[in-house]
Amino acid sequence: MRHRARTAGVAVAALVALVLVALTLPVGFRLATKAIGALRGDVVATQPVPIDAADLGGTGPGTLVSATTMPGLQAKVAGRQLQAARVVYHSTNGDTGAPTTVSGSVFTPVGEPPRGGWPILSFGHGTTGIDEGCAPSVSDSLLGLADLVVGFVTTGHAVALADYQGLGEKGVHPYTDAKTAGLNMIDAVRALRHTFANTSTRWLALGGSQGGGAAWAADEQASTYAPELDLVGAVADSPAADVTGVVDGAEARTLTADQRPAFLAIVESLARLHPEVNRDDYRRGAAARHWDLTLSCDGATAHARDDALAQVTADDIRPATPAAAERLRKLLSAWALPQRPLSAPLSVAYGGADSLVFAQWTTDAIAKACALGGNVEWDLQPSKGHGDVDVSAQIAWIADRFAGRPAVNECR
Repeated sequence: MRHRARTAGVAVAALVALVLVALTLPVGFRLATKAIGALRGDVVATQPVPIDAADLGGTGPGTLVSATTMPGLQAKVAGRQLQAARVVYHSTNGDTGAPTTVSGSVFTPVGEPPRGGWPILSFGHGTTGIDEGCAPSVSDSLLGLADLVVGFVTTGHAVALADYQGLGEKGVHPYTDAKTAGLNMIDAVRALRHTFANTSTRWLALGGSQGGGAAWAADEQASTYAPELDLVGAVADSPAADVTGVVDGAEARTLTADQRPAFLAIVESLARLHPEVNRDDYRRGAAARHWDLTLSCDGATAHARDDALAQVTADDIRPATPAAAERLRKLLSAWALPQRPLSAPLSVAYGGADSLVFAQWTTDAIAKACALGGNVEWDLQPSKGHGDVDVSAQIAWIADRFAGRPAVNECR
């Protein structure tokens, strides 16, 4: 028993270090472009081939279109024991309920699984961009998340990493639509179970920034959308739960340097989805001149993109009219969390000095989740920003959820 306890302690310490690093990888809009720029250019060792054992039968959310090996990733993590596959699978659009096809990557340990199969972590990545090529699964380093995935697998977890709708596969990425991303995370768990055997029905959602909102939304949807799976909890760090306030900031010309790129991406995503959203109502000057460049996730343009974003002023992205502002506000409000009661306990960590997702926005979302009867534990860290929250306490929280221990409910 002592040896087992020591081993568990080492595993937890390793996860703390890995998660702290992962949640400072692309979790924010400005940081994402820098991280991706540094991580592009991977060379695939050999061509991917189909996973023979994958189940491509069936219909409905989570069923597979394809599952292929990831030789480039495997080359980068040579010597690490894991199974890996890039998957294309069916999912659901959160706005319309329409069926979609999305992509992601899934992983399991090798060797003898525990009774009931490998427990699953569905990880929600932070902002990587809004175009098809901005997906972790098309990068041999998973856009810097490979070490995190290997760490989780090494400690005995299967991992599902959804790209989100419109990233990695054709379609429009509904940026900051947490519900759609959350459904993609749930279906990534199903896709994992269709790809590799010996996986559990017990799973936990985990993410930061955009992925934090997605993990929160997955928690809300899980009980009705995937009743065959057993969600034990969700962890949301610096979550983009409700970003409607960026419209107020744009109107008042008070958006921070971190919020301005986010506003550009939000406008572009909504314009692709809704013809009534006219980009020119929200861009002029440097924003109009460099629009495509500021939204690019191509690593080759990283320096030029930073220069272009530095030229964008508050006046350049102010809504042209109150009606234009209200149009965005209405659309973002429809995406805001919470939307329904939680299915399982939720842990939230966020920073009081966050210059991207203001702390008050998250505090208000937590209060609403509590009013809906949620089981929520939160940690507001006054001096922390968006990508540097201390998540060490949440690692023990995750272990407790898989162990079946009751969660503290701070809503009471």
